Amino acid sequence: MITQKQVEDTIYRLYRDSVIELPEDVQNALKKAYDNESDETARLNLKAVLENINAAHENGIPMCQDTGLPIVFVKLGSVKVENLYQGIRNGVEIATREIPLRPNVVDPLTRENTGTNTGKMVPIIDVELVDGDNLKLTIFPKGFGSENNNALKMGLPGEGVEGIKNFVLETVISAGGKPCPPTRIGVGIGGSSDYALKLAKKALLRDVDSINSDKRLAELESEILKLVNSTGIGPMGLGGKTTALDVKVELADTHTAGLPIGVCIQCWAARHASAILK
Repeated sequence: MITQKQVEDTIYRLYRDSVIELPEDVQNALKKAYDNESDETARLNLKAVLENINAAHENGIPMCQDTGLPIVFVKLGSVKVENLYQGIRNGVEIATREIPLRPNVVDPLTRENTGTNTGKMVPIIDVELVDGDNLKLTIFPKGFGSENNNALKMGLPGEGVEGIKNFVLETVISAGGKPCPPTRIGVGIGGSSDYALKLAKKALLRDVDSINSDKRLAELESEILKLVNSTGIGPMGLGGKTTALDVKVELADTHTAGLPIGVCIQCWAARHASAILK
């Protein structure tokens, strides 16, 4: 059996790793953007981002003051786990004290802060049942400078692929520099309203340089990325070639009468970390 203590320790370690160490694929994409940039203001902003990443690593401190809303993706196979929910919750509270993390979780109406980054329905936990004999935990700390710029459209079937591309582009232009570009952009197509946005968030768990196994979606990702970067919004919204590092699209079947489109924008600090327990 996987014990509650194992879950707690793993969540703590993953949270620590995710807020201090940016995944290598994201770092490489930022370095590539810097090398390819000709605009001096954009280069200055990208240089500052890269120096910030290095400082976080060297000093063992979070790379951004917004250490995010705790979101945990769980892939649960045929394995016994002791108090999975409480283990995740305790792990987040330990991380908040020990790393430390900024306490971000509040009552949405009174704005009273819990002080622990846990609260009613928080951490947000997504459980997916899978084959296999293990438990995969992924921590995805989501800052709200980017989360506030997410968008959902319940499109009509006739809008098709062009409607999807146009909505993503409109969302990016509306966001401008607010989500601290260069961003990563997740797009969820299909399902229901809530599931389209969940797909968009899950899309951001893929590596920057990964190619979609669905050729239709791989082509769509490439087309949207070109459109987004043609806006010239650039790093921090001050102009440049790279507004987004990548676009990732995930798809689910949907109702015959609808075309749900979810867009999840992630800032340059595209943080996440995973571990497998057996």
